[in-house]
Amino acid sequence: MILAKAYWISNYRSISNPEALAAYAKLAGPSLTAAGGKFLARGEAAAIKEAGLKQRTVLIEFESVEAALAAYNSPGYQEALAALGTGAAERDIRIVEGV
Repeated sequence: MILAKAYWISNYRSISNPEALAAYAKLAGPSLTAAGGKFLARGEAAAIKEAGLKQRTVLIEFESVEAALAAYNSPGYQEALAALGTGAAERDIRIVEGV
């Protein structure tokens, strides 16, 4: 059985504490890469269409949904979330199975 790749999509609606976000990113990037994640895109939208919003977006590819979920639940990523804290950023994270 071949598992479909999975894509972790993070959209940042607002960032109220850039320092906490920087501390999070310092830990999150290496943690997600170590868990098999491959960063495909990160930054603000180059173009916005229809009901889109100009916001920071991060796209990471994983070998499977299970791998993406394991990365999210890993001790390293949980440490990154603790560094981010609450209220530093409002974001929407989705894990989507590839086709």
